[in-house]
Amino acid sequence: MQPTVVRVARLADPAGPADGVRVLVERLWPRGTVRTAVVLDGWYRGLAPSDELRTWYGHDPERFAEFAERYRAELREPDRMAMLDRLRELAEGGPVTLLTASASPTISQAAVLAEVLTG
Repeated sequence: MQPTVVRVARLADPAGPADGVRVLVERLWPRGTVRTAVVLDGWYRGLAPSDELRTWYGHDPERFAEFAERYRAELREPDRMAMLDRLRELAEGGPVTLLTASASPTISQAAVLAEVLTG
């Protein structure tokens, strides 16, 4: 069995051969991004953090640890668990790249999702 490979990248980053399946994990389509200009295999908007959590977090690096904890709690909701299982199945079949519109992907919901999928 090969290890699960999950990458995190910005939606604006060019697609590469090692990306595997490219999945957007944002609730809303990012402003200013033309849909036809993006290489995308899926959009899991239901896995994005709630609007309340996203607004509270505001991509403040000092809040990331608490954001990640709250977001993991949201991911335990039944509907989200089902989507997470489908994403996990994709990752078992080969590399998956989780795409975010965040300017700092390492402190985004995509980073938390990658950790959940691989950990």
